[in-house]
Amino acid sequence: MTNYIYEDNLQTERLRTRMLTEDDIPVLSEFFEDKEATQFLFLESLGLNSNLEISAHLIKKQMERYAEHRFGLQAIIDKRTNHFVGICGLLTQHVDGIKETEVGYHMIKKYWGQGFAPEAAKLFIDYAFANNLADSVISVIDLGNKKSQRVAEKNGLTIDKQTKWVNNDDVYIYRISKQS
Repeated sequence: MTNYIYEDNLQTERLRTRMLTEDDIPVLSEFFEDKEATQFLFLESLGLNSNLEISAHLIKKQMERYAEHRFGLQAIIDKRTNHFVGICGLLTQHVDGIKETEVGYHMIKKYWGQGFAPEAAKLFIDYAFANNLADSVISVIDLGNKKSQRVAEKNGLTIDKQTKWVNNDDVYIYRISKQS
């Protein structure tokens, strides 16, 4: 990958992004309190004991990604209320031995149904293509995760293939390619 700058303070009409910091640990821990929101994550494999520990682990991982130029999830802020509504961003993944650029997203459950996930995901997909960071963007989504599948489909991603992922679980690889 060529050298690039991964920007924050990206904006839509309703949302803005910023890099995650340790100050976000308590608010992000709210996401991990809801079993429906986290049912397709592999949290048990982390061996952590509390939602605060999981939140701290996830944020530390994103900060490492920023430092290592592997993108990372960012805080998604509702511009109207200034509330932290979730996380979204680009991630460098290896899928079946191929380096890919993924758009990942997790919204705090009380903000579901307001269109924040597709809006944030589109922002990062557009950012990747506008800055020539990838020829295609994927989302790795559990076969049973219908809500995330709908978010991907709203942004024009389609199922590219089915493969095995963490813990040997079956996932779809959704993909959208850059238009020439």
